[in-house]
Amino acid sequence: MQLTLSNLRHAWLIDIDGTILKHNGHKSGEDELLPGVKQFWSTIPPEDEIILLSARNEADEKQTLDILNQYGIRYDRVIFGLPTGERVLINDAKPGGLVTAIAVDLKRDIGLQGFDIKIDETI
Repeated sequence: MQLTLSNLRHAWLIDIDGTILKHNGHKSGEDELLPGVKQFWSTIPPEDEIILLSARNEADEKQTLDILNQYGIRYDRVIFGLPTGERVLINDAKPGGLVTAIAVDLKRDIGLQGFDIKIDETI
């Protein structure tokens, strides 16, 4: 899958469990980085902001941050204790037509292999 983005700074809102770490791995004490995550992370422009989302409760915060740091997953913020239902992103489109809300719904625990981020200077 290719994400073609503008050359503006981006805000990434990425779920933790089932997207970057094996779903519910923290409950067995075996958080596991999913396939392709490191490669995908290396393609996120360094000036972009990464906000991680999780339904994990705040009691799991230290363990979660430790494992993210151990794997070298950069982030700017992590929001814990979210509901397990849908995550809804609503944003306004730029007057020039730039779509500013992009959603990707992955199958659980498939990882991020095969993702390609392309910055299009013409957008």
